[in-house]
Amino acid sequence: MKKRKLGSTGLEIAPLVLGGNVFGWTADRATTFKLLDAFVAAGFNAIDTADVYSKWVPGHMGGESETVLGEWIRQRGNRSKVIVATKVGLEMGDGSKGLSRSHILRSAEDSLRRLQTDYIDLYQSHIDDPDTPLEETLRAHADLIQQGKVRAIGASNYKPERLQAALDVSTKAGLPSYQTLQPHYSLLERAEYEGPLESVCERAGLGVISYFPLAAGFLSGKYRSASDLEGKPRTRMVEKYLNERGFRVLDTLDRVATKHRATAAKVAVAWVLSRSSITAPIASATNLGQLNDLISSVDLALDQDSIDLLNQASA
Repeated sequence: MKKRKLGSTGLEIAPLVLGGNVFGWTADRATTFKLLDAFVAAGFNAIDTADVYSKWVPGHMGGESETVLGEWIRQRGNRSKVIVATKVGLEMGDGSKGLSRSHILRSAEDSLRRLQTDYIDLYQSHIDDPDTPLEETLRAHADLIQQGKVRAIGASNYKPERLQAALDVSTKAGLPSYQTLQPHYSLLERAEYEGPLESVCERAGLGVISYFPLAAGFLSGKYRSASDLEGKPRTRMVEKYLNERGFRVLDTLDRVATKHRATAAKVAVAWVLSRSSITAPIASATNLGQLNDLISSVDLALDQDSIDLLNQASA
């Protein structure tokens, strides 16, 4: 598997990151182990999670995903072969949140314990914290890097002006800078990333690992009516796409998929990969069939006519 440089982190990753938001939730422990085994066996090496996964599930407190991932790493003894990315900042089960120095340092220790490792490859600020000075956040990250507990840092869900401000603070104060960005990006979520935010990333040479390339599963084509969503875990995330634009994109995906003898999901991920500023999309799977579809998407090279059709349908 040909690896890509992840910005200036010094890390190299395969062009697809496995999303850990389902670990310990819609993918139980046994299923998670099977998915991780198959992912690595296929030549992929980067896994993304967060301390908050999966607090939103009744009875969960957050940390479930990191815990399962840590158990897999310990059992397989393959820590040096995988790139582990996790995040800090969203509210945990105990009500703590944000990017203050104290919260970052405490949360990093908690993540290291759950992951059963002594370092995190990529530690990301999960969401901007306007109540904490950027320099305080970056100094906390700097301490973790100096201590050898974090190799590189990144940002997630930052607006372009705040991302640029953070980069400027790093330069001015001589602090480690965000070297990656994790934005929401798919055929149905283009406005947030395309434009000023993408420009900041390109100017700074940031690695970009975008999330939800399948729009929470909608672009796989399995949700085509309200009835398809009944009783599904992601109903609230998907129902907003059941509209004229969403169906237009699905129709175009179907046509392009037929042309390339592929699935809609495979085409949707390939479209994200076709954008030069994207290092690798993050996608999750709950069974081996879904995972194999995602894995094969990295080999699908869409022709320009297909890309243009998808761009027009999703504009």
